[in-house]
Amino acid sequence: MSANELLYTKSHEWVLFSDDKTAKVGLTDYAQKQLGDLVFVNLPSEGDEAEAGAAVADVESVKAVSDVFSPVTGTITAVNEAVLDAPQMINESPYETWLFEVGGITGREEFLTEAQYEELCQKEG
Repeated sequence: MSANELLYTKSHEWVLFSDDKTAKVGLTDYAQKQLGDLVFVNLPSEGDEAEAGAAVADVESVKAVSDVFSPVTGTITAVNEAVLDAPQMINESPYETWLFEVGGITGREEFLTEAQYEELCQKEG
């Protein structure tokens, strides 16, 4: 796996590893389309612990509030402050808009490749 290759979760997050122990996390295009226009984002704080498969943030759209799950276990090392003031960034460019970064990764969920993720979305679609 190359460091700049996106991986995906079954709960519709994307993961971008910068190295074996650090990864940025965002919402997929499928997720933002299902949610609709996002109006609020609640992110974790730097230093918070993240556990693979556990909710660490949430996003609110005009339709609903949805949890964002951490795909890895580790410590929150950064949050994207810009998205707090402009949640629509997720709708406009989901794969350029990361939500949080986890460092010191000690565990991870099972990830999907792009092809596997597209297949999952087609089944759910």
